[in-house]
Amino acid sequence: MRRTPDIEESLRQAILNAGITRYRLSKLSGVTEGVLCQFVNRNRTITMETAAKLAAVLGLELTPVKRARKGR
Repeated sequence: MRRTPDIEESLRQAILNAGITRYRLSKLSGVTEGVLCQFVNRNRTITMETAAKLAAVLGLELTPVKRARKGR
């Protein structure tokens, strides 16, 4: 079974495919360019607040994913 990409990987791909520079994305989202670069290069994680800012600029919607519960 193929694993669904997590929110961070989805955002990384959206950033890479956005067709705008990280500088422009930084200015539009209010997320520093340094944070963007570290995130895209997998050197840091991001908060849900930061993810929401990026998603809004990229035209994405953050939706919760139900995961199967283990046990019981």
